[in-house]
Amino acid sequence: MSPNGTIQDITLFSEALQEDMQLLIYIPSNYSPLYKYTVLIASDGKDYFQLGRLPRVADELLENNEIENIIVVGVPYKSVDDRLKKYHPDGEQHQAYLRFLAHELVPYLDETYPTYQIGMGRALIGDSLAATVSLLAAVKYPNIFGRVILHSPLVNDEVLEKVENARAPHAFSVYHIIGLKEDEVKTTRGEVENFLKPNRVLNALMLERGFSVFYDEFNGDHTWKHWQPDMKRALQMNFGH
Repeated sequence: MSPNGTIQDITLFSEALQEDMQLLIYIPSNYSPLYKYTVLIASDGKDYFQLGRLPRVADELLENNEIENIIVVGVPYKSVDDRLKKYHPDGEQHQAYLRFLAHELVPYLDETYPTYQIGMGRALIGDSLAATVSLLAAVKYPNIFGRVILHSPLVNDEVLEKVENARAPHAFSVYHIIGLKEDEVKTTRGEVENFLKPNRVLNALMLERGFSVFYDEFNGDHTWKHWQPDMKRALQMNFGH
């Protein structure tokens, strides 16, 4: 069953990254330039559209009038190596990817669609490393992104340091989940890491710094089997009327 909305597959050249970036853009079936739309930007974009079934979940919630009007923008990665370079805090293209999100993708979306053009009208979503890069984009550009949805982010000392030093913890809200069985996660680098413990540290730090946080621990591991069923709640809590 395909979504009621349409999915546009377009290419945007990034000056910051010096490469073409594929964008998957979900436009709801009730789309009209007379309405305004909140924008949800997903790193790991193809995974969110296919494995997360994000367009289908959005369709259902929009049809039942459970969430505000949204446009969903998926930014796919080109390869595992490309993903590491852009999403990992130590990746050589990480800062350029953050600039792409804030200073190229957002202006493009504001010019092309009837968006709110304010921070609360934009949200970021990601899983694992894509969650890490989404969080760091919001920390770096708190006036551009007003909400961030984190499915089991990779959290290391660098991430904690950036959150500790965040200029505007009150500027955006955080939705953050992690699995109780994520104490031994095999990463794309082939290492085994404990995701659960540092995510608990991150949550405590965000509460201490005064972030607006929803935090939950689910009974499961670091896979789409557990992130996909959370899509509905994530959208309802972040975009519900």
